[in-house]
Amino acid sequence: MKHLSGLDATFLHFETPEMPMHVGSLNVLELPDDYEGDFYEDAKAFMASRIHLADVFTRKLALMPFDLSNPVWVEDDDVDIDYHVRHVTLPRPGTNRQLQQYVARLHSSLIDRSRPMWEFYIIDGLKSGHVALYTKVHHAGIDGQAGVALGKAIFDLQPTGRVVKPPREKPRRGSYQLGMAELASAAMRNTAAQYVKLYKMLPALGKAISSLATPGEAPGAGDLRELAKRLDMRAPRTAFNVAITNQRSFAGRTIPLADTKAIARHFGVSLNDVVLATVAGALRQYFKDSNELPEQPLIAGVPVSLREAGDETANNQASMMLVSLATDIKDPLERLKAINKSSTASKDTVNKFRAVMFDDFPMFGAPWLMSGLASAIGRSGLVNALPPATNVAISNVAGAPFPMYFAGALVSCYYPVSIASHGCALNVTVQSYNGRMDYGLIGCRRAVPDITEIGDYMLVEHQTLMALMDKVPPVPFEPSAAKAADAAIPRAKIGNLDHDTDEVRRPAAPARAAKTAPAARRKPPPAAAAPARAAAAKKKPGAKPAAQAAAKPAARKKATARATSR
Repeated sequence: MKHLSGLDATFLHFETPEMPMHVGSLNVLELPDDYEGDFYEDAKAFMASRIHLADVFTRKLALMPFDLSNPVWVEDDDVDIDYHVRHVTLPRPGTNRQLQQYVARLHSSLIDRSRPMWEFYIIDGLKSGHVALYTKVHHAGIDGQAGVALGKAIFDLQPTGRVVKPPREKPRRGSYQLGMAELASAAMRNTAAQYVKLYKMLPALGKAISSLATPGEAPGAGDLRELAKRLDMRAPRTAFNVAITNQRSFAGRTIPLADTKAIARHFGVSLNDVVLATVAGALRQYFKDSNELPEQPLIAGVPVSLREAGDETANNQASMMLVSLATDIKDPLERLKAINKSSTASKDTVNKFRAVMFDDFPMFGAPWLMSGLASAIGRSGLVNALPPATNVAISNVAGAPFPMYFAGALVSCYYPVSIASHGCALNVTVQSYNGRMDYGLIGCRRAVPDITEIGDYMLVEHQTLMALMDKVPPVPFEPSAAKAADAAIPRAKIGNLDHDTDEVRRPAAPARAAKTAPAARRKPPPAAAAPARAAAAKKKPGAKPAAQAAAKPAARKKATARATSR
């Protein structure tokens, strides 16, 4: 057995029917041109051969007696692959609007806690001919960076896949759950260890608090006032800061990673600052439309990873910092600078506490209390009266910079699907993938019914920042390493997941091998089939070479972004 940390267990205890605590992703997959077969059955067999590569697929919860302590993870020796990998066919006409609405619906339901806490859905019926993969995994067992490591288990770098060694046979325990005495004694030992760990951290915690004042001096009255001013980031009340229902709305948008990095380098800010500024500009316009823009700047809750380099443990290792989105500033460039200043100050504060930020803390007797409070706060409407801590959650996850394949099919996009919560009805998570910045917007359908508008405004704000690069001189610092890295990144097209089209346009894909993975069966094409397909491809409207499309600088300046089915 393995104990859940205090942070991992918090995602369990705060979960309610209105606030599911799982995260996921939506991937649109390109099948080989000559593929013939049942992709759902192939994907199911593919996953059955891979689940032993990641603990999250084969472990389940064992609850403590009377919920007096956190549950533990135990091995499930009878995983029902037919339950975990499911099949959905969209009704006609199979538009991308229908796809994202169905994903929002699937994301609304709780995961069964009696089984390993993950579900995969193969979705077909898209009029484009593609299939989609929607995944969801409970946040108690995984965070953003651990999710990237999880992807290594199920994605390949070539369509032919890789040879995966089957797992060793393990003896079955013969019992569904552990005994009560065994669980109780384990809970007592783990709680004692947590208290010892907390006690040892107290001196470092006091030192970190003192370091927030003037370095090298005792904190005086003036220092404490300055500290209070730095930490005083009260969020204004907005339509997002309410108790939520269990219904969700979802939208996906794509912005080129190369463009985002170019903006960051040009104005001397971080890539994450550009992400925050893009969302900030969109929210400013969104609230202006309804005359609801607060005079105070909106505040974003931004996760901060505490994970050490190379650590791929399937758990949560993150904290949270508050960043002003400077939505009270009209000028986009000044707003970007203000966001950079706020995020830099917040990072500095987090860094001073990083050594004493821990993800495991004593919770003896707390699980049942926390679950009761979470349910009462949400259903009583108390959230609507409490001062909001943040207005929106914004997360940026670094993903794979190269194309990946699932069961022999090319993964063409990687839209994150995260968590909306009581008091913070909108979550914007972005994941970089193969030269793209794929934004996934998830929200409470009642509080954020027009989430697609926010996504559209993000594309407009991106184009505004791009246009400013031609008007404002760059910051006189440009690392050559960054230029070399950008040159190697393929340009992705700006677009959204809301555009209905039979044609799928994307950056030029690498040449695919003639062979394929066992999961993707092919039929031999007729002799004349290849030339016929090539001729048909030339006649497709809008199918322009990526180099030709990138050569039009005027496209940068359009206020309305180009849309693709991704």
